[in-house]
Amino acid sequence: MNIQEMAQDIPAEGEHAIEGVDFITSGDQYLTFLLAQEQYAVDILCVEEIRSWEQPTKIPNAPSYIKGVINMRGIIVPIVDLRLKFSIGEATYLETTVVIVLTYQSEESTRTIGFVVDAVSDVLNVENGDIKAAPAFGGCVGQQYIDGLINSEQKVVTILNVNHLQKVEKHRLHS
Repeated sequence: MNIQEMAQDIPAEGEHAIEGVDFITSGDQYLTFLLAQEQYAVDILCVEEIRSWEQPTKIPNAPSYIKGVINMRGIIVPIVDLRLKFSIGEATYLETTVVIVLTYQSEESTRTIGFVVDAVSDVLNVENGDIKAAPAFGGCVGQQYIDGLINSEQKVVTILNVNHLQKVEKHRLHS
């Protein structure tokens, strides 16, 4: 094969010639997951890893949605069950249950927390203009946790704010 024939196989700008490879768009990417049959998403740049469910070490007097902690390569990572935190369905742990470990870096600190979800779904490529504001009419997920909504293949996906997910509310001990 000569160089001219090879040059004809090079895709023009905007074409994708490699099959099975997703090209990064000019927008953002979000990891989608299920909680009680509803789709949610987090910024994929915050995802440290996805782990299978394992029983964490319990923490005495922790809120019920904090399942405990795990040791992840020398880092102690708190595990939060999002179903319990948002009061969405029963906390059942099946083969598809996973822990999405998110790391969020703010100006003050870096926090790593694992979130228990029913299953991981997909990675969405989203243009900023496709994100709609969340309506302000209550629901099980507090408004402070929602960055917006995306229409994706006949479903609405709720984008969660990783910064607010990382905050653990003050817990009162029951006497």
